[in-house]
Amino acid sequence: MTTRAIRGATSLVSDDKAHLHERTQELVAAMLEANGLGTDTVISVFFTCTPDIVSDFPAAAAREMGFADVPLMCAVEMAVPTALPLVVRVMMHADLDVPRADVRHVYLHEAVRLRRDIAQ
Repeated sequence: MTTRAIRGATSLVSDDKAHLHERTQELVAAMLEANGLGTDTVISVFFTCTPDIVSDFPAAAAREMGFADVPLMCAVEMAVPTALPLVVRVMMHADLDVPRADVRHVYLHEAVRLRRDIAQ
């Protein structure tokens, strides 16, 4: 089995804990579905949030989805003045036996603007 990195991002309407959890879970579920994965094939997940998100950790939302034994980490994204606000980004590492070009990256809501070239 090959280890692949899967990218994803979503945006929030506001920095609210319930909304953060909803959008994070939506994104993680879409990433798993797009690549035919279950939590058992995920090696680790790295989340970043723009500095305007402080209501909770996106990893907490993933834990609610069954990622209890998957290493998760959160960090703050760079504070670039022209960056899209209220964005959660994900880098998921998984056992995925497909060529790198066939990995399905997922961008939702306003975050589609970040990578129109690879958004699914």
